[in-house]
Amino acid sequence: MTIPVHRHSDSRTCGASNIVVGQSTVFANRRLISVDKDPDSHGAGNLNAKCNNVFINSKMVVNIGDSANPDQAPHPNPAAGSGSPNVFVGD
Repeated sequence: MTIPVHRHSDSRTCGASNIVVGQSTVFANRRLISVDKDPDSHGAGNLNAKCNNVFINSKMVVNIGDSANPDQAPHPNPAAGSGSPNVFVGD
């Protein structure tokens, strides 16, 4: 199964935006691709990547639907909500 990658400034399910801090070299549609532990714009909300087959700099890539730790808003699971329209990876 293929799932869209989550990228810098893509939305989270809580309404926050994603902030890519875990890598600075790999892009999809001119936006950095999100990796494990990237936070959100509400503070904290680090992502929990589940993609076992695709890595950037030894960090798992984040797909739409991957969960996240609570953020400071507080939202209990500000998961990856949107992503690339045409870049997909398998789990």
